[in-house]
Amino acid sequence: MNYIKHLTGFFHRVATDHRLNPTHVSLYMAIFQFWNAGHFQNPVAISRQELMRISKICAKATYHKCIRELHNYGYLNYQPSFNPYRGSLVYLFDFQASIAQPPIHERIKIGTSVEQLLNNINDINENNMDSTTPGNDVVVKISKNKVTRITKLEQAEPLPPVEKSKPIATLEEIHAYFLAQNSTQIEAQKFYNYFQSNGWKVGGKTPMKDWQASARNWILNVPRFNPQTQHKEPTPGNLSTNIKKDYNEPL
Repeated sequence: MNYIKHLTGFFHRVATDHRLNPTHVSLYMAIFQFWNAGHFQNPVAISRQELMRISKICAKATYHKCIRELHNYGYLNYQPSFNPYRGSLVYLFDFQASIAQPPIHERIKIGTSVEQLLNNINDINENNMDSTTPGNDVVVKISKNKVTRITKLEQAEPLPPVEKSKPIATLEEIHAYFLAQNSTQIEAQKFYNYFQSNGWKVGGKTPMKDWQASARNWILNVPRFNPQTQHKEPTPGNLSTNIKKDYNEPL
């Protein structure tokens, strides 16, 4: 018995069997551990208490339901024992023979060298190119863990090029408008840089329709975002007082 091949065959069946849930898989793995401890001899004697503890199944009804469904679905042969002093028996089937070799374009694994990857791509092009159909060029699509073949007709249409956002007004126009509003060129440059970076959208979402109105709002909010620091005289009695005190005097 090949430990790895058996589990690979089991999980290959589980992946396509929509009748199973995680409780079935957990219970089967617990039974498989009993089978492994018995050196893969059939049948294997099981203990309900131990299987429930290992598979983390808390309810007896859930345990009996899952093991009978595994029996009915063809994953094992369950022979219950109604004698409390004699354990039930389970025959496990050999799943290692059910593993089918996938085609070459599905067997390329992560970590394949560049040379191996190019060789597999060439094999796909040579084996799958249909020379009788003109214009049916074969294109190889490389995904994360496999290489697949698509024809020209199956290719998606290319995405349109992304256009850069065009300024609604030039920097010179914004400078002139800010100066006419008794503002500064520095604020005009800030205004231009901010909206040029976000695609001239108000609030980052709505396209700007009237840049002069946005400029006036910007100028109105300048004192709010750039408050002038006022120097306050130290207040007597605080830590920053200028009054000289004699700390030798009693309180």
